[in-house]
Amino acid sequence: MDIASFAKTPSISGMKKVAVILSGCGVYDGSEIHEAVLTLLALSRAGAEITCVAPDITQKHVIDHSTGTIMEDEDRNVLQEAARIARGEIQPLDQITVSNFDAFIYVGGYGAAKNLSTFAFDGATYDADPTTVNLIQHVCEAKRPQGFMCIAPVLAARALGNKGVKVTIGNDPDTAAAIEAKGAKHVNCLVGATIVDQDLKIVSTPAYMLAQNILEAESGINQLVEDVLKMC
Repeated sequence: MDIASFAKTPSISGMKKVAVILSGCGVYDGSEIHEAVLTLLALSRAGAEITCVAPDITQKHVIDHSTGTIMEDEDRNVLQEAARIARGEIQPLDQITVSNFDAFIYVGGYGAAKNLSTFAFDGATYDADPTTVNLIQHVCEAKRPQGFMCIAPVLAARALGNKGVKVTIGNDPDTAAAIEAKGAKHVNCLVGATIVDQDLKIVSTPAYMLAQNILEAESGINQLVEDVLKMC
């Protein structure tokens, strides 16, 4: 990852350039598709220039979304699967340049807990993909805003827990405890609201950690996008 330049205003035209980080395609083994589409829609309505990004790695496993069972003999690539959501326009996570973007948003879904971290398997002792951690830390150093939704705040907790980052996943006590075990501060939050860490420029919202339908998920995601863009 090229992190050499931390220019404060990379967007010459005034249009905010936002990287949306995906972790596959499908709630149970990749990015939550509703969350991804709602994020892209909110950013588009705000006039942002969007780049979809995903790591070029193998998924931890593949889930049959009609039954919830693991497909034992099938392997899929996170980048290739995420490209389905991005309509083919996607960049590898390890090849993006922090200074080319004004903001970064991390979509939820089990992919964030399985492919970008081990949270789904290890709980409070989880770790995260080193490239993802590196990105989050360098974006923070560059003082650019980052948004995390659903379970994705576990990534922020792993990368920025040593800075006491403030995040939310809603109100699940076990997940909140795992986040705080990394040094982060968890704040309970309603589905349509956000928690903003002004010092570290981190915004988070529960999305489908609490949402009972797509409209409830949309309310918090719209607020997250608005909060992130305000800090650019």
